[in-house]
This record gives sequence, C-alpha cells and structure tokens, in this order.
Amino acid sequence: MSSHYDSLLQAAESLCNDFATKADLPSMLSHYSPSATAFEHGDPHFAPFVGREFKGIDGITEYFGYLGRYLTYENMSFGEYFADERQNKVSVKGKGTFTWVSTGVKWDERFTYVLDFTREDGKLKVSRYQVWADTGALYLAKLSQRVEDIPATAE
Repeated sequence: MSSHYDSLLQAAESLCNDFATKADLPSMLSHYSPSATAFEHGDPHFAPFVGREFKGIDGITEYFGYLGRYLTYENMSFGEYFADERQNKVSVKGKGTFTWVSTGVKWDERFTYVLDFTREDGKLKVSRYQVWADTGALYLAKLSQRVEDIPATAE
C-alpha cells in the first residue's frame, strides 16, 4: 500500500471514529475543507437534511445541527473501507441504531459514505461528503411507524 492510500484511509477512519464516538461539533468540522459540501441522498420531503446540498463550513454546521435536532444514534460502527488514490475518494459502510427524536421510534440501519478528499495545509480534508441511507425507515420513524410494522407487498 502506498503512503497516500494509507493517508486516505486514516483521514476517513478519523472522521468515522468521531461520528461513532459523537465528537463535539468543532472536532467534526475539523475534518472538512472550508469549501466542502454535504449531501444525503433521498427525497427532501423525508427530512430537512435529506436531498439538499449543504455548502461550506456554515452549511456543514447547519447539516450537523439538523442531524442533532432530529436524530440520535447509538452503536455506530464502520467497516469495509475502500480508498481510490487516483480519485482521492474513500467509501465506507456504516451501521447503527437510530432514533427519530420527536417520535422515539428506533431502527437499525446500514449506510454508505463516499468521501472526497483534498489536501489543505498538508492535511487531507473532506471536500465532498455523501451519504446513502435508509430514508424509508427514517420517514416511517418520523411518522411514528416502524418498517417491521408495515405489511410486505409482493407482486
């Protein structure tokens, strides 16, 4: 493995460890470039932090504010890191138990991050943060329902 590959993995692992341990906002923001963007894929009707791009540190701060207002999580862990040195990207799978704060509904979720990195002041910083998660379970939790309570449909 090259040192660049290792550096990408270390930068991604550091961010993910801060997520898993619920680090404070300044620690979380320290991983991001001043011009970074954050985007959680899905329908913007599901939650204020889904389906819209947050730009710059102010935008990332707003994104984390929404996460903190609407969600709590526990038992978060990450694995299956994959670094692409040429693209300066790392993808990683995560899992955890999430709770929609206002309804108290919990769900177990698996999700994926794709992190684009740029080098600033000799350090790798996230320039683009993307999340693919179970927005269906999130939306049901918002409506006080759980996925397992919804009858399965078969063709």
